[in-house]
Amino acid sequence: MSTVNVAVVGLGFMGVTHLKAYRQIPGVRIAAICDAARLPVDGDFSAISGNIGSDEPFKLDMENVKATKNLDELLNDPDIDLIDLCVPTLVHPKLAIAALQAGKHVVCEKPLARTAALAREIVEAAEAAQGFFMPAMCIRFWPEYAWLKQAIAGREYGRVLAARFRRVSEPPGWSDEFMDGGKSGGALLDLHVHDADFVQYCFGRPQAVYATGLSAVSGAIDHVVAQYTVEGGACVSAEGGWAMTPGFGFNMSYTVLFENATVDFDNARGDDALRLYEKDQPPRTIKPEGGDGYLGELTHMVESIRAGQAPTIVTPRDGLGAVEICEAEGTSIETGQIVELLS
Repeated sequence: MSTVNVAVVGLGFMGVTHLKAYRQIPGVRIAAICDAARLPVDGDFSAISGNIGSDEPFKLDMENVKATKNLDELLNDPDIDLIDLCVPTLVHPKLAIAALQAGKHVVCEKPLARTAALAREIVEAAEAAQGFFMPAMCIRFWPEYAWLKQAIAGREYGRVLAARFRRVSEPPGWSDEFMDGGKSGGALLDLHVHDADFVQYCFGRPQAVYATGLSAVSGAIDHVVAQYTVEGGACVSAEGGWAMTPGFGFNMSYTVLFENATVDFDNARGDDALRLYEKDQPPRTIKPEGGDGYLGELTHMVESIRAGQAPTIVTPRDGLGAVEICEAEGTSIETGQIVELLS
């Protein structure tokens, strides 16, 4: 397949973020956009913003782009190869399964679904489908996180003794959907899910989790601190939340203690974000190559379609596993107990 024709469904902050990424990928044609409520037929997305990435006004050339409010129109269009779902979490199962059953390749934003049971339905549909399915777990593709994954797997600095991941934000004011915890799952499921997924990516599925948390703005868990029991015995934890005082902005960071080095990442440091401290060496800044995680994940999906092989860096079951981990954390917060995760 020389050209992959993409339809982006859902035109909020994440939909626009994906549109920006697709414009950078060779051999991709943005063939259609779809949104049941807002459909800027002039391609002007300048009013859309979020918590990360550039806020530069974005305008899409609509000359050869179909604009529709009807997803079925795209599912029945043989020219559409890939459906990219950037819609609210509650409709992920219905739309993802419909797209898979229509024979399309599908990218679906995180979290995979509001519950693990619903996520499992998507996974089952994906495993029975002709097309490929990929949950959009962008942190696996973020250059500083991809670098860390390689460092852990390659043991260049010895084994990991401890790791702490952090992702915190002021409330996501660009969409009322997030502030209804019954729909979004709160920060536990919508923001912290990134780090829960990255923990399983680096250390395997946790054996157990103990978490504390609180509700502040959405009615669901809006701040969580979780401690994971992982194979190998490393002390691994993650903190996530979107209850910071307005004006705080967004921050993602990690600190990993290896046997022979410490790695510290903080996006607030800009060009000095990733720092490596090795024994008997002066501290140095690491600058991994590549664009952001959105470009990385969508490039991986497009290249997989071209190669005729399912995506490998993140799978449907990885998306399910991240939701299961977050659900276990929610149970731990509710009961005050350590919760074991079945393999």
